[in-house]
Amino acid sequence: MVDRALTLADQSGLDALTIRKLAADLGVTPMALYWHFRSKEELLSGIADRIWSEIDTAVDWSAPWQDQLRVLYLSLLSVLRAHSSAPQLIMRGKKSGDASADATETALEVLRRAGFSPVDASGIAIQALWSALMLVMSEPGIEFADPEERAEEMRKRRIAFGSQPVAKYPRLVECAVPMTACDDPEVHYQLGVDIFIGGIVALAATRGNNPG
Repeated sequence: MVDRALTLADQSGLDALTIRKLAADLGVTPMALYWHFRSKEELLSGIADRIWSEIDTAVDWSAPWQDQLRVLYLSLLSVLRAHSSAPQLIMRGKKSGDASADATETALEVLRRAGFSPVDASGIAIQALWSALMLVMSEPGIEFADPEERAEEMRKRRIAFGSQPVAKYPRLVECAVPMTACDDPEVHYQLGVDIFIGGIVALAATRGNNPG
């Protein structure tokens, strides 16, 4: 049931997902589902837990902590990218079960072993989630489902940037093409990951070493 609900949410959005719609899709009566989920809110919590459970928390504890953190972050990004409903669901603060706690516990363990204090480790873990959400939601052209529509919109933006007065906006004109590129989203994600992990590594150098 939860798997199918997640699929429907990805296809139509969370607002369009209802107990009645899920029941019709499964070929059962709505009352049959109410035995498992008393409300849509409970159903959304179940979906949230399923999303969190897809994050790979199998950390190689013999690897450098930077690599451990990168693997966790990449797994989080992969899950968010795989489910279009995931960002909205997580931003709603939807409660979930053990899967969310497991992922957070693993991230905190990595950061504490790296020498970060409980306060810093907590802050970094929270920032990691929001950073990943923003990376997914800011993917160039993600607001356009139709590739041709996306390409046309990027072309218009490219022309707009490139048409600015060179004397006033030399760098904007110079970067008109890369500023509007959306052919390879992996470039967007790789840079985002490098910036985030690089920032944490730089922070570690200024925080001293206080392994817990």
